[in-house]
Amino acid sequence: MSLVETHIEAAPPSGWSEMWRRYRRNRAAVLGLILLVLVLLMAATAGLVEPDDPLRRAGEPLTPPFTSLATPLGTDQLGRDILAGIFHGARTSLLIGITSTVIAISIGILVGAISGYFGGWIDDVLMRITEAFQTIPNFVLLLALVAIMGSSLENMILAIGIVSWTAPARLVRAEFLSLRGREFVEAARNLGVSDAGIIFREILPNALPPVIVFASVIMAISILLESALAFLGLGDPNYASWGNMIGMGRSVLRTDWYCVAIPGIAIIITVLAFSLIGEGLNEAVNPRQKKS
Repeated sequence: MSLVETHIEAAPPSGWSEMWRRYRRNRAAVLGLILLVLVLLMAATAGLVEPDDPLRRAGEPLTPPFTSLATPLGTDQLGRDILAGIFHGARTSLLIGITSTVIAISIGILVGAISGYFGGWIDDVLMRITEAFQTIPNFVLLLALVAIMGSSLENMILAIGIVSWTAPARLVRAEFLSLRGREFVEAARNLGVSDAGIIFREILPNALPPVIVFASVIMAISILLESALAFLGLGDPNYASWGNMIGMGRSVLRTDWYCVAIPGIAIIITVLAFSLIGEGLNEAVNPRQKKS
């Protein structure tokens, strides 16, 4: 329990229920939540669709959709089941999105919190480093990191997290700059709370809501970045992913469009879900923003 809990302007007990009520009023955000639940169900039931290996050959190559009960969404040019790839690709995409977001948010919180709390030359150094990262386009930097570290799934997740931390860092810094002079922070200092305690126990909980909202944006971007890498042939071929399916299907795009269209639709639905959820969370956390 915080030493200055009584000084923190905490939300009332009904705060979460009030946020949920505001979130539900946004029909687009509810739709995004429904779409995300569907993607989660796909990931959870992937083992039922293909319990062995989604990359194995399941039928004749380039079987059109809805022509075979064994492969209802057809097969790609290697005879792999597109339906199995879509369900197992949901696991891969969610893994990439969630893990990359955790890495990016963690780095961003650490850099932004230290920069915003201490200020001075520490703030100047960390912000110059942040600006240096921002001068390079994310995808160009991502290509360089993947080329250096390799294109395994683990390296791609780490690389995506590394190129995505700058925006959360600036967001956390701005929140810390506005909160570090508040009464509950001064009360904590007077009580002898260490800098680390003030940063992580007092200020950070009050600075997290906008960061949580922005996390949905990073998840959507992470999925798109992985898909772009896979489209260029830099994906991990040992995992079924929507990006790999699109990358493989581009060679038969004119004749067998479904090899690209079906995983493309899955990516659009997932990115749309995260985008709508982020919009709903933003309105739920910052209700005044919409009114203004």
